[in-house]
Parts: sequence; structure tokens; C-alpha cells
Amino acid sequence: MSDYEIFEFLESDYKQEMKVKRRRKREYNDPFDMDEREFIREYRLTPDLVQGLCEELMATNPNFAHKRAGDINLETKVLTAIYIYAHGTLQKRTAQTLHMSQQTVSRALAEVTAALNNDEIRNKYIKFPQNVDERQENKLRFYLKFGIPGVVGCIGGTHVAILRPTEQAETYVCPVPTSYHSLNVQLVCNADMDIISVDACNPGASDNADIWSNHPLRSQFKNLSSTEPLWLLGDSSYPLEKTMMTPIADPEPGSPEDIYNKKHVSAHKTIEKTIHALKSRFRCLLADRPLHYQPPVAGNIVNACVILHNMCNAAGLSVPKLAKEEVLREESLQPEMTVFDSEGTDEETKVGFSTRQDLVESVWERTYCI
Repeated sequence: MSDYEIFEFLESDYKQEMKVKRRRKREYNDPFDMDEREFIREYRLTPDLVQGLCEELMATNPNFAHKRAGDINLETKVLTAIYIYAHGTLQKRTAQTLHMSQQTVSRALAEVTAALNNDEIRNKYIKFPQNVDERQENKLRFYLKFGIPGVVGCIGGTHVAILRPTEQAETYVCPVPTSYHSLNVQLVCNADMDIISVDACNPGASDNADIWSNHPLRSQFKNLSSTEPLWLLGDSSYPLEKTMMTPIADPEPGSPEDIYNKKHVSAHKTIEKTIHALKSRFRCLLADRPLHYQPPVAGNIVNACVILHNMCNAAGLSVPKLAKEEVLREESLQPEMTVFDSEGTDEETKVGFSTRQDLVESVWERTYCI
């Protein structure tokens, strides 16, 4: 036997020995043996939710149940991906923490992320209201909480850092003063901080108005508005339209416009709180922890985190707190908002002004005349 063959034999023997040791450590440290509070702290979901998710992933993708990442079972594979989402740790460090090889961690993350992006799973957990009754329920929840009628959701964007893409890298550089490569993720939430729409396909150089102007949801809203009053609440980075209500610049204190603005700001904070909750739960989305993947995969990771966030919300699970330093860091890395000029004279803007003025009067009457 040559020296090379001896080396190969010893190397293979060592790898097999390490594989057995890692498996024994995992068996000794079974996450499902944890106290439930500790389990939630590490994996965000409860053990029952994780087990239920595994069953759903098997049902929607039978091959997923039999496809093993390295020597780990289905539940461990799902927990591995969720751990990375939750903590934002690199694969090497995750492998050390969870007692497996980096290659196994990488395969598990890829397989689980793809499985969570199955259309059936996404449509179950990220649900935009599709009929009048569902939209009416959203409107009622916003009205009861914030006193603004007709609101189906709040819209906003947040930047998720990624490594420099191999193609069209300049389009992924988000605006100054931050200037890093990112996705500008558009989110819509309901009054209870469930995310009802996510678009994680947009490069960081895109501004909110551009994303919205070409979005299918905008066309859907325009079609629906012909038969029912409904709108989203957006900040000043969005265009004022018949179905997009934005704040009013410098209203006179105490005026109907001022009352509208205060209620608008209060309600629109729901999307800010939702984004904060999403990133607090799944810290791989924090801007100082770039996702080490090309944009399509990074976007799928965002989608996966949104699904898990909605599962946590439905189960009434609390949101883990970010340290004050983490909050300040995240805020400092989000680019300054590009204010959309709503002073145009085109027909869309005119209709938007008219609709918003009607809403201002409605809010005023409901606040002081009932």
C-alpha cells in the first residue's frame, strides 16, 4: 500500500470516527429534551410547532422526508435551519454548536429553505385577504385599534444585507449613508403584525416607490377599489394614490389633517413593529449579519423567516428582545428614506388627493361627531 493510499485510509477512518462522535453528541443533547422555554429561546418555535412543521413539509414534498442531509434525521435538519435563521450564525459555528459537519449544515439549510418556499406552504402561512369577508376582517381590526376605516394593511420596506452578488452587483448597493449590498424587502402586515405579503426579490438600490409601482399587488388593489373602498397605509416614501394613503406634510395643529396624521402614524407603526419582531426573532436578517448567499437564495431565506414569524404570531409566542446596541446598530444601517414627491398633477395623484381628503373628513367625523 502506497503512502497516499495509507493517508486516504486513515483520513476516511478519521472522518467516520468523527461522524460517529457527532451523532452520539447529538443523541445525548437532543433538543426535544430541553425545557420548553429554553427550546423556544434557541429555536423560536415550540417543540409541537416544529413537529407539526416537519409533518407539513413531508406532506407537501414526499421526497423531503427521505432525503437526508449527512447523517441527520428530518427533525434535526429542520432545527438546524431554524437555528441559523434565529441566531444569524455562520455555518461553521452552527456546525460546532449542533455537533455536525459544515457540509451537513449547508445541505440542511438549503433543503429546508427550499421546502419552506414550496407554494403550498407559502400560501398557507403568508395570506393576503382574497375575498370581501377576509378584507373586511382586516379593515375592522385596523379600525378598532386605530380609528381609521378602510385599511387592509400597512406597507413598508427594510434592507437585508447580503454579500456582494456575482452579477449586477451595483444594483444591490443600498443608498448612502450605509452603502452595503442588500435586498430591499417589501412587506405588508395586518393590524395583528401578521405579514400578509412579502417581496424579497428587489435589489437594494431600488426605492420603495419603484418597487410598488411595478408590483402585482398594486394592480390588484386598483381593480378591487372599483367595487370597495380599501387602501394601504404607507409612509412618505410611497406615492399618494387612491389605494395608498400617505401622511400629510405640515398640517395645522388640531386640524382634521393633523388628527388624520396622528392616527396614520400610530397605525403605520404596526409595520415598523412587525419588521422589528421579524428581525428580533430571526437575526440572520439583521443588517450587520449579511446573508452569505446569492440574491435568489437570500430572498428565499427571508420568505422562510416570514413563514416562521407568522407561525410564532399565531401561537401567541413572545418576541425576544434585541439588546439596545443591536437596535441602534440596525437603525444606523438602514438607509435614509427617499421621500416621494406627491405634488404631481397626474390623474392618479389627483384621485389620491381626493380620496385622502374624504378619509380625513371621515376620521374627523368618527373622532369628534359620534
